Amino acid sequence: MEIPEKYSSFIKFAWAVLGFNILVILWGAYVRATGSGAGCGSHWPLCNGEILPREPQVETLIEFSHRLSSGLAFILVFILLLLSRRLFSKGDPVRLGATLSFVFIITEALIGAGLVLFNWVAQNASLGRAISIVAHLINTFILLGCLTLTAWWASGGKRMYLAGKGLLRWLILIGLIGMIILGMSGALTALGDTLFPADNLRQAIQQDFSSTAHFLVRLRILHPMIAVIVSSYLIVLSGYIRLKIRGEQIKSWSRWLTALVIMQLGAGVVNVALLAPVWMQLIHLLLADAIWIALILVTAVALGGELEPGAQNIVFQSQEVQQTK
Repeated sequence: MEIPEKYSSFIKFAWAVLGFNILVILWGAYVRATGSGAGCGSHWPLCNGEILPREPQVETLIEFSHRLSSGLAFILVFILLLLSRRLFSKGDPVRLGATLSFVFIITEALIGAGLVLFNWVAQNASLGRAISIVAHLINTFILLGCLTLTAWWASGGKRMYLAGKGLLRWLILIGLIGMIILGMSGALTALGDTLFPADNLRQAIQQDFSSTAHFLVRLRILHPMIAVIVSSYLIVLSGYIRLKIRGEQIKSWSRWLTALVIMQLGAGVVNVALLAPVWMQLIHLLLADAIWIALILVTAVALGGELEPGAQNIVFQSQEVQQTK
């Protein structure tokens, strides 16, 4: 039996929503890196007090386009929620994933609004902005995780269970927490690179070790160290999971995770050597998001089991019967 068209369409839509949100995140990073966060002034949701800005500057166009794309992402996640409730039965993990995705895209919007309303944009280097950037990163990772699980479960992935997983569940939890900490340090480093750019690598290193430098500059030295520790752990974890769990999917995703981590380490070196140009910051962020998604999928397979051939058909047949009743 083939997958019913409505379920097949939902699966494609769920993965597409995840992909679109990644693009929105990258555009948001571009807004920050170009100092365009104040392009709409301190107004939200209006732009400079208007629905459509008149005679906008380049910064206004960049910020306004980000707001439009964020609004579209919000609508798409809301549609995902409605479709999940229509197509999947009560208690199905797809419903849970879609509901959590909607909750965290709401908080994503609220954090973004707070950045504008408190003027934590452009050249603002306050502690409040640093805290909000960290909160934004954590919320974004959780949102991407929920969207990834929604699409995975809709594709026939099994519900995750912690019981009987022993040491594995704790090792994975450490990896997830480590990745979040790495992301937080990366977000602060990117903010420091934007607000306090250096003319050359020597000057950048001097800034990092200067006792009089801004705290965002002095924090930059921590990110490479955290990156090496967490990356090494994730590579070891991937190898351990391949040894402990059988199945082609877990092997595939764990290998992807390892490859992405190695690529990210190389990108990090290039980013430092080139003094963090905007285009390299975006590549660095894209790889970070890809690593997080791969880690989520490794977690889903390790704690839920392989997606067996034809498993989708069984799930969809069961759902069709329930809806018929």
